[in-house]
Amino acid sequence: MKADMFRLDGKVVAVIGAGSGIGAAVAMAVGAHGGHTVCCDLKAESAEASASAIRAAGGAADSAVLDINDEPGVTAALAALAATHGHLDGLVCTPAINVRKPMLKYTGEEFDRVVAVNLRGNFNVLTAAGRIMTAQGSGSIVLFSSIRALVTEPGQSVYGMTKAGIVQLAKSAATEWATSGVRVNAIAPGVTETPLTAPIKANAEWYHAYAAKSPMNRWARADEMAGPAVFLLSDAASYVTGTILYVDGGWTAADGRFMPPGM
Repeated sequence: MKADMFRLDGKVVAVIGAGSGIGAAVAMAVGAHGGHTVCCDLKAESAEASASAIRAAGGAADSAVLDINDEPGVTAALAALAATHGHLDGLVCTPAINVRKPMLKYTGEEFDRVVAVNLRGNFNVLTAAGRIMTAQGSGSIVLFSSIRALVTEPGQSVYGMTKAGIVQLAKSAATEWATSGVRVNAIAPGVTETPLTAPIKANAEWYHAYAAKSPMNRWARADEMAGPAVFLLSDAASYVTGTILYVDGGWTAADGRFMPPGM
C-alpha cells in the first residue's frame, strides 16, 4: 500500500466554482496535495485570486473563466485545458443556486432558473469532462449534491429536487463510464457556511436552529468539504465510484436528539 495514496502529484484537476466557498477550499486543498489546480469560475478575478493563493502557498495553479450554463463554452474550455496540459485527471463542480420559498409561491421562471444551474449546468460539465476522460481512459469527477437530496424542509422543494437529480447523474455516469476507467461520485454536504447560506447565517434564530439539528451542534466550514473531495480525486478512492459521500456532521443519521434519562 502506497503511503502517498492521497497525494495528487502529477494530476491536473479543474475545480469549477473555485472563486469562493467550497470551491475555493477544494482548489486550495488540491494544490496542497500536489495537484495542478485549474481554478474555474464565472468571475475571472475570483478564479485568479484563488489560483494566486495556491501559487503563493507553493502549489501549481492557473485560472479560467467558465459558465456552466454555456454548454459550448464548457466543452471548449475543458477541451482547451486538456490540450494544454495533455490530460485532465480530475474535475470538481460546486456551483448551485437556491430560491427558498414554498412550492405554491414558486414561479415558473424561478423553477427554470434553479434547474438550469443545478441540473443542466452540472450535466454540461459532467458530459464535457466525461468525453475527455473516457477517451483518455482515466479520470475522477466529483459533483456536489446536498443533504437536501435525501431530507427536506419547507422552502427547499426545487433545490432538493435538483440535488437528488445530481445523485442520479453521478450514479448513471459512474455505471456508464466505469469500464473506461472513469470514476464519478458526489459529495452531499450538510449546512455549510458559504455565500449561498449567508442569508440563513444572518438570521440568528435560523442559524442556531440548524446548528442544533446537527449532532455536532454546529455548521460545517467550507474547508471541511475539501478533504472528502481530495479523497475522491485520489488513488485512495480507486475502487470508489457511483457513491454519495454525506459530509453532514451526522445530520441525516439522527432522528431526534432527546437523550433518555439514565443514559
